[in-house]
Formats: sequence, C-alpha cells, structure tokens
Amino acid sequence: MTVLAVTGLRREARLLAGPRLEVIASGGDARHLETTLEDRAAHVSGIISMGIAGALAPDLRPGQWVVAKAVLDRGQALPADPAWTRRLTARLSGAAEGTFVGADAMVAEKSEKAALHRATGAIAVDMESHVAARIAARRRLPFAAARVICDPAHRTLPPAARVGLRPDGRMDVLAVLRSLIGAPGQVPDLVRTAWEAEHAFRALLRGHRLLGAGLVGPDLA
Repeated sequence: MTVLAVTGLRREARLLAGPRLEVIASGGDARHLETTLEDRAAHVSGIISMGIAGALAPDLRPGQWVVAKAVLDRGQALPADPAWTRRLTARLSGAAEGTFVGADAMVAEKSEKAALHRATGAIAVDMESHVAARIAARRRLPFAAARVICDPAHRTLPPAARVGLRPDGRMDVLAVLRSLIGAPGQVPDLVRTAWEAEHAFRALLRGHRLLGAGLVGPDLA
C-alpha cells in the first residue's frame, strides 16, 4: 500500500515523487480531482495534500511550512489525522499549525485573503486540500495536509500569475506571455511572484527529503 499525495502543479508532483508514494497533480480542476481520488482511494493507505499554498494569516512568509489541523470544505471542518499531523510538524522545522480552507478557484486578491481569514480563522488556502479531505473522510482513510507558503497574505497576484495553469498541471507559457503583452506594467510584480514561488518550491523539496518515503504517513508495512 502507498500514500496518495495530492498537489496542483506538475512541478510539485515531480518534486514529491518517491518510493511508497503516488502523486496526483490536479491542474486546478476540482471535479476531475475528486473523480480521480475516488478511483485511487481503494488502493492507498492514506491521503495527503502537499504543495504550495497562499497565506491567509498575515505573519506567514514565502517558504514557510504550514500543517493543517483541519480543512474547511464548504463550511465544514474536516479534521486531519492527529498522529500524522504531529509527525509532520515535528519533522518540518518552523511549521505553523492551523486550519486550511479549500477553494475551487484561485484566491488572488489580498482583500479576498483578508476576508477569508476574518471569516474562517484559516491560516492558508489552496485548491486541493478540501477535495482530498472530503474523499479521505468518505473512504475513512487517514488524511493530512502540509503546504509551503508561496504568496503572502498582503500580496495580490498579478494577472499573468492567474492564467498560467493548464488543466494537466503544466504551466501555460503562452497565456502568461499574452497577459504580459496586454499589461506590461505587471512585469515587476510577476518577477517578485516568480521569486517567491521559487523559494517555496525549494522549501518543498527540502521538506520532502526531511519527511522521507511515505511522508511519515500511516503504517505501510
């Protein structure tokens, strides 16, 4: 039996690839992700959401790990497995624990991040954790979520960063270029966003190496 890791981007999936782990990149398509997870759930010992996330709590910075105690899915709090969560936090130095909130669309505006934080108390948002938590609860599988902050709460993502994800999880370079041609003034913000993303990806790789095979998940014997 393996652990099923759920992420959004193909790059995240490549960084997480390893023994005793099956990785799925959703490409931001929640409906397809739910179908895929339903199909794979019978063959795994646990489900973990891992990759990058947007900060909602104002004290979180790019490159910092966050570990979920629970994930909000359509207003319902779905708890993470306590033992798995403790192991993740112990291995990932400096990780913050709290609630994640799931979103079916990118949360890009700083005003929207602030409103979500006020309304829910959640510390981070991503587009996969709520679907993974929902399927794990439905199948009675251990669930965990650990993410690296990519964009801070006070940052609004530039338009080019919002159009760069293809349904297969790869980057849509042409869409980014079209956005830049239409609004060249966003280049400095896009460069900063890219730098913060690179910082997050490097932290993701380091964290994966610290966690090892199976991402300290359920007993795989």
